[in-house]
Amino acid sequence: MKRSVRSFGGLNVPFNNYDSARFVVLPVPYEKTTSYMKGAAKGPAAIIDASRYLELYDEELDYNPAESGIHTLKPLSVNAKPEVMISRVKETVLRILVDGKTPIVLGGEHSITAGAVAAIRVHHGDFSILQFDAHADLRDNYHDSRFSHACTMARAREHADSVQVGIRSVGVDESDLVKKLRGDGRLYFASDILKRDCTSDIIAGLKDKVYITFDVDCLDPSIMPSTGTPEPGGLGWYQTLGIIREISRKRTVVGFDVMELMPNRQNRSPDFTAAKLTYKMIGYVNASRL
Repeated sequence: MKRSVRSFGGLNVPFNNYDSARFVVLPVPYEKTTSYMKGAAKGPAAIIDASRYLELYDEELDYNPAESGIHTLKPLSVNAKPEVMISRVKETVLRILVDGKTPIVLGGEHSITAGAVAAIRVHHGDFSILQFDAHADLRDNYHDSRFSHACTMARAREHADSVQVGIRSVGVDESDLVKKLRGDGRLYFASDILKRDCTSDIIAGLKDKVYITFDVDCLDPSIMPSTGTPEPGGLGWYQTLGIIREISRKRTVVGFDVMELMPNRQNRSPDFTAAKLTYKMIGYVNASRL
């Protein structure tokens, strides 16, 4: 089958039809508040391009998740302040939800997540956010903006409670809150997860409905060097999949995003890793309904 260059997985009719698709991919190539290396705006296109080379049959799940239907929208291009972008993302994700679809947002910088979370709140009401990230992102204000990528979880937590996983970089202005959340079982350092299996504790902190936000810098730089603010000591591939698989089995995942890929033309492997991660998440979420 010849694959489309514009759709996730390279899907053609009938598997990319909007009306019948269970999942809708929204690329948001936005990058205005990046504080270190730039290039995340090219992340969505790189993920979609790499996804064309995925094997659509999932050997772990023994089925083809693409058959659930995955429609890819045109990129949402916003050349404005982050608060404007967040509003646009909210509007678009809400339309996807109203149409009975599961939204998948591809970024772009992590500030995008605040818009998706706001839409989930309107449509689904009570839910939890599961954040995979190297950084706590709990600052209330960063570089004179309350909507910076470094404030993502501060803004997201205005809509829902959260559990944070893989953290290993914390600013002094976040440290008191991080200590409290860690003590409450709502934040797990990467070192915690490397020492023991925290999956059951993570699940226990989540409500029935869950939105997953995945900053690719949660992964160790050995498998994910292509990100704007890499941190050593991250999670491994199978550790990460194990947590997501169990969350999908025991909770209802109502949407997710994959953020902060910074493509490198000299190393395309991380692009494929991000695409594979996205497809594995589709497979786990859909398998929970089979």
